[in-house]
Amino acid sequence: MNTLRVNIFNTSSNLPLLAGLQAGDFAEQGLNIEVQHTPNSDEQRAGLPAGRFDIAHAALDNAVALIESGADAVIVCGGDAGLNDFIVRPEISSFEDLRGKLLAVDAPNTAYALAAKKILKDRGLLEGRDYQIKLAGGTGPRAAAMASDPDLACGMINPPFNFKLRAQGLKSLGSQYDLLGPYQATGAYVMRGWAQAHGDLLRRYLTAYIRAQRRVMDRANESAMIELLGANFKLEGQAARNTYEALLTAGSGLAPDAAFSHEGFVRVLTIRAEMEGMWGGVPPAPERYLDLSAYEQARALA
Repeated sequence: MNTLRVNIFNTSSNLPLLAGLQAGDFAEQGLNIEVQHTPNSDEQRAGLPAGRFDIAHAALDNAVALIESGADAVIVCGGDAGLNDFIVRPEISSFEDLRGKLLAVDAPNTAYALAAKKILKDRGLLEGRDYQIKLAGGTGPRAAAMASDPDLACGMINPPFNFKLRAQGLKSLGSQYDLLGPYQATGAYVMRGWAQAHGDLLRRYLTAYIRAQRRVMDRANESAMIELLGANFKLEGQAARNTYEALLTAGSGLAPDAAFSHEGFVRVLTIRAEMEGMWGGVPPAPERYLDLSAYEQARALA
């Protein structure tokens, strides 16, 4: 058995990893998976080049930010389109009500924070002028902060935490997909040197992951997947079922075979160029961030 250290956020988009571990998909490939949970994206982006783990799963704008910081990382597969809701406190009825309020984010200038800022900008609201941001950690901690802190008026929250907040009286002003369109969210990224030195391990990992994603998306396994969600995220029956349905929603949920969305990734780069003013406002070619060769080989094997 070869051991791989895999770093993730504790969210439902990682159900394929959990399902694959339970079903033995990774063991079948001769892999022992050590799962690490990151508290936030800053920790994850620091940990990968430091060698604290081998593979990271997160919103892939984090990989872009890491690469732009000078680290030789590379994206190796896709996963999902975000599943986020734009969650607001009960007293908020419209985007206009967010003037003078706080937006809860993980990091100020990556991934879903940029997506939230773009959504707000498209509705006439600008950071610093119309609202401020506050760091509140990854999705789980951020959702908990929004539930407990009345000053946190809004935030991007994905399943199952969006359903938990809605059960507590918070509400959604719309899904990220409806408000923003196609978006390449969670995927896997690694250090390029590691991928070159461990190509066989990476192919085996991605083969198992693709099979696990198929397992999750197969309606024949629905009951087992809902049970797994409930056990891992301490969800009651309906919340677990709602989370599973969100994962399987075409366009905004899991991508078949953990495929990478080129259209969605162009959106990621375009938002970063606009909101951060990078690259002179013109997004670069996506290919500089990608090496999907191991994924394509794994997909053929799977």
